Amino acid sequence: MKVTDHFESNQGKTLVSFEVLPPLKGGSIDSIFNCLDPLMEFKPPFIDVTYHREEFVYNKRPSGYYEKTAIRKRPGTVGICASIMHRYGVDAIPHLICGGFSIEETENALIDLKFLGIDNVLALRGDARHFEDKFVPEENGHKYAVDLVKQIENMNKGFYLDESIENGSKSDFCIGVAGYPEKHFESPNLDLDLLYTKKKVEAGAEYIVTQMFFDNKKYFDFVEACRNAGITVPIVPGLKPLTRKYQLNSIPRRFFIDMPDALASEVFKAKSKEEVIDIGVEWCIAQSKELKKAGVPCLHYYTMGDVDTTKRIVSAL
Repeated sequence: MKVTDHFESNQGKTLVSFEVLPPLKGGSIDSIFNCLDPLMEFKPPFIDVTYHREEFVYNKRPSGYYEKTAIRKRPGTVGICASIMHRYGVDAIPHLICGGFSIEETENALIDLKFLGIDNVLALRGDARHFEDKFVPEENGHKYAVDLVKQIENMNKGFYLDESIENGSKSDFCIGVAGYPEKHFESPNLDLDLLYTKKKVEAGAEYIVTQMFFDNKKYFDFVEACRNAGITVPIVPGLKPLTRKYQLNSIPRRFFIDMPDALASEVFKAKSKEEVIDIGVEWCIAQSKELKKAGVPCLHYYTMGDVDTTKRIVSAL
């Protein structure tokens, strides 16, 4: 079932969904089930499964040369999606990224998803590797998310990379894309960022999921700006609680988002880890209640494997 169909069938009521990380290579899918089992009581209609481009380090060998070694690989997104659908009977949404894929590999991944009966994909550019100062696409790969959206939409129309294929089987993916209430850090201003977002929608995206934010006004202003720009698709707020004091610096630095003064002040004064978690949870609960009251289509929680904190928040709703 498509994400947009879930929104329509729920008749304006706010849904709850979760996002999970694949385990690192060598890990077990039990880590996914251990995270999701306690959350299924909230009846999420769909679960997002992220995809992360592999990272590399360069290790110096005795010869003096440097050897490139892959680290922190998180394979298994497609398999995890299939397992989630089989175990829980809910839709799974794989993240599909530009980084690390050629357009041929992207097409093959889409074919696999189609065969598995997966109806939704979240199309993302993906981040630059840590050792790169800007995003570098794979050879013969997409540089921008809008081009990935176009490829998915082409397959929805039955068009494949091999132009000799006639009457190709049409897919029917519902395409989601990312939105940035505080703009993407590479965009010079919000207006241009909205233009890029609109191009993704015009290319075929049917809904938007936002990057995390801690000030609801940022979300409401973003939605208003999107509507004024002619973007009419559902916009899902992405939420994550602050749970560690060091995140006051690490989250703004990594995700280029602001931390509200009131939240930062309370966390800074906290005397224990438990107090920090309590503050972050209560802040996220307040965010969630206000967003729910405003009638957002869905509250999307980035679990990051933290099932206990996520459950506390959703239980309070």
